[in-house]
Amino acid sequence: MTATKYVDAPNRRVDVGGTSHETQLAASGLVSFRDRSRTRAIAVVRENIMKAFILDRYGSKSTLRAGEMADPQVREDDVLVQVHAAGVNLLDSKIRNGEFKMILPYRVPFVLGHDVAGIVVRVGAHVKHFKPGDEVYARPADHRIGTFAELVALQEKDVALKPKKLTMEEAASIPLVGLTAWQALVERGQLKQGQKVFIQAGSGGVGTVAIQLAKHLGATVATTTSTANIDLVRSLGADVIVDYKKDDFATKLSDYDLVLHSQDGKALDKSLHVLRAGGRLISISGPPDPDFAEEIGAPWFVKLFTRMLSLGARRKAKSLNTTFSFLFMKANGDQLGQLAALIDAGHVRPVVDKVFPFQSTNEALAYVETGRAKGKVVIRVR
Repeated sequence: MTATKYVDAPNRRVDVGGTSHETQLAASGLVSFRDRSRTRAIAVVRENIMKAFILDRYGSKSTLRAGEMADPQVREDDVLVQVHAAGVNLLDSKIRNGEFKMILPYRVPFVLGHDVAGIVVRVGAHVKHFKPGDEVYARPADHRIGTFAELVALQEKDVALKPKKLTMEEAASIPLVGLTAWQALVERGQLKQGQKVFIQAGSGGVGTVAIQLAKHLGATVATTTSTANIDLVRSLGADVIVDYKKDDFATKLSDYDLVLHSQDGKALDKSLHVLRAGGRLISISGPPDPDFAEEIGAPWFVKLFTRMLSLGARRKAKSLNTTFSFLFMKANGDQLGQLAALIDAGHVRPVVDKVFPFQSTNEALAYVETGRAKGKVVIRVR
């Protein structure tokens, strides 16, 4: 827990979210009270230091250092969240390894973590939809990550109220994978009732949510998984299940409207062949394409690199009268709000494999890297 100090503060109030009301202090966890014998306020004020797991240098052998950092700065449109749980994603290890330095050039030292569930403790002056005490969840925007810590500051537009049905740990498992599924199937894929979608790796973090979302949209869902996870993906709604240890999906599937690709280049090539003419493949595992580079405002050499890197996939798709595109999901509070409604209505449920204590953050990251997790891995921060 963040260190505290007692400040003797006659005639002083502590600002929380642009106001100085003492009830907001109580709601935010900053307790104030009056010493009747001395008739003056004594405020319990947080020191501007938080515990965090910090990346000091890039590299696959680097571990995160348990240490202390300054509390995040809260801008006028920010929500400061006390982190209760943080989801762990393969993206965290890829950033640690330096695989995304060209497009996400974070300067060390910094804190990893792309999923959060927690309680609002302070809001900026321009925030309209949240208040101290609200239970929320979010995927921080790129360049604002850092949920492997006691506090994180988020843009209001990236935050949503936590699904009422879920615990903090369950809620923290949803944002990144939920937004990936939503943006692939709904926003870009425009999946419709009666269409057929092939979702690779159905027992993974994205796959477990995407299967349920696709079924809610009325699609027929095919997926791949191992023998051990067949019952899991069937319980999520998968109609056609290919055991990749026994069968090749390219010989089992055909005439699909949409593929959500999350595997390697060999699987990408085969997946293009299971699409009908006019079908679409959306990849979340690469290669990044020129549209993505343009979208993030990348420098010319990155645009050139993505053009060359994706040339083979784009040419292959065109030759088959299909389309290829790369998706790197974005933070979006409105979409998380819609996902929360589906979760509370019982249409989507989280799948959490393991919950690690905060002090075992490095172990949680290592477990995700094994590729054996069913659904998501979560860190309990408090």
